[in-house]
Amino acid sequence: MRRQGGIALVMVLWVLILLTVITGSFALMSRMDQLEANQLLGGTQARLWAEAGLTLAAVNLRDPDDTLRMMPDGRPYATEINGVLIEVSAIDERGKLDLNAADETTLTVLFTNHGLEPEVAAQLAARVHDWRDADDLERVDGAELESYLAAGLDLGPANRDFMLVDELLQVLGMSYELYRKMEPGLTLYSRSGLPDIAYAPAEALLAIPDITEAEALNFVQERQSQSAENGLEITLPSGQSVVAQGRGLTYSVRVKATMPNGVWDQLEATIRVGGVPGEAPYRVLRWREGVQ
Repeated sequence: MRRQGGIALVMVLWVLILLTVITGSFALMSRMDQLEANQLLGGTQARLWAEAGLTLAAVNLRDPDDTLRMMPDGRPYATEINGVLIEVSAIDERGKLDLNAADETTLTVLFTNHGLEPEVAAQLAARVHDWRDADDLERVDGAELESYLAAGLDLGPANRDFMLVDELLQVLGMSYELYRKMEPGLTLYSRSGLPDIAYAPAEALLAIPDITEAEALNFVQERQSQSAENGLEITLPSGQSVVAQGRGLTYSVRVKATMPNGVWDQLEATIRVGGVPGEAPYRVLRWREGVQ
């Protein structure tokens, strides 16, 4: 009887240990599920706040009072609503280089200032134009279908204007690293062969001859430090002055919303403001979520 009682005690202890482990595991899983749900809820709320921030920015960009409108040259603006920090910046697309309007010389300057050797930059610029033009005639240093096939690619140039900036990656010789460096300064909506320096990011300023990356970054920093209400009194190293002319219709807007608990989400959209009174204040041309 004593021996059987000892065995029963040991079994009871093992059962208690097993129940404790199961209960602890269940409590841990419940806690993890709760944290995951809170994170998901916070992320969803942050994304919705970011979308709200985009709408607020679009309304602001339509404000007829120039003293109240945000300056669309990439400078940051921040506001807090119900404990949520909303950070917004906008760039007028006129400040970017239009891939469908830039000539070979401008593209060569852009590629060279982003690190390519002049000969390689000229070749890549010719290939961009062969991608855009409607014929199958290969220009000097360019590339048409036969060159793409010889390089082991299944498709050649589109022989039309770029429909997406991302299509630049399909041009023969375009590397992903170079594309990532230039992409913030490229557009399809300005219809201008040169960027407007009043709004241009540093990546677009490198399409202008005789400017270095350091000079472009310093120029943007100085421009953003000045109040647009009193006019911009700065010049490029070449002596070209900044003159903001009229208002644009198309903007790239970046919005980051940070919740009180630190959860955040960020989006970037290219929008065209205007439209019919009573309808949406803008139309989305490009949309990206979670961008860094």
